[in-house]
Amino acid sequence: MTADAFIFWFLSLITLGSALSVMLLANPVYSALSLVMTMVGISALFVTLGAYFIAGVQLIVYAGAVMVLFVMVLMLFDLRAELQAFSRGQISGALKLATVGALAGLIGGALLLSAGNVAEPSMAEAAKLPPDASKALGIVLFTRHIFGFEALGVLLLVIAIGTVALARAKGGTHAKH
Repeated sequence: MTADAFIFWFLSLITLGSALSVMLLANPVYSALSLVMTMVGISALFVTLGAYFIAGVQLIVYAGAVMVLFVMVLMLFDLRAELQAFSRGQISGALKLATVGALAGLIGGALLLSAGNVAEPSMAEAAKLPPDASKALGIVLFTRHIFGFEALGVLLLVIAIGTVALARAKGGTHAKH
C-alpha cells in the first residue's frame, strides 16, 4: 500500500468515525463538533484527491458558515429540555433504527447498482478542460459580485449578534430567571 492510499484510507476512517459520532452522541454540542470534524475530514479527502478548489469551498462553506449557523441555533434552545424530549420512548427508538436501516439499504443498493458503471475519462477528454477554471471563477466572483460577499458577511454578523441577544434576553432560553 502506498503512502497516498494509506493517508486516504486513514482520513476516510476518521471521517466515517466522526460522522457516526454525529448520530450517536446525545449532547447536541458534541454532535455539532463532530459534524465540524466530518466536514474537515471530507475537505482533507478532497485534498488527497487533488481537488484543491473543492476542498477549500468545502472547508469555507460547510465547516465555516453552516456550522456557525448550527451553533447559533443551538444557542437558542434549552439543551436540557431538548435532550429529554428527543431521548424518550421505545417507539421513537424503533423509528430511529428503522430509518437508519432504510438509509443503509438505499446506500447499499445504490452502490451495488453503480459498481460496474464507473467510466473513467480519457486523457483526451481531460485535456479539453480549461486549466484555469477556478482562477477565472475567482476573478468573476471577487470583481463583479464582491458586494454580495460583503453583504452576506454583514448579514451573518447581524444574525450572530441577534442570536446572542435573544438567547440572553429576559425570558430567553438561557436567561437566569
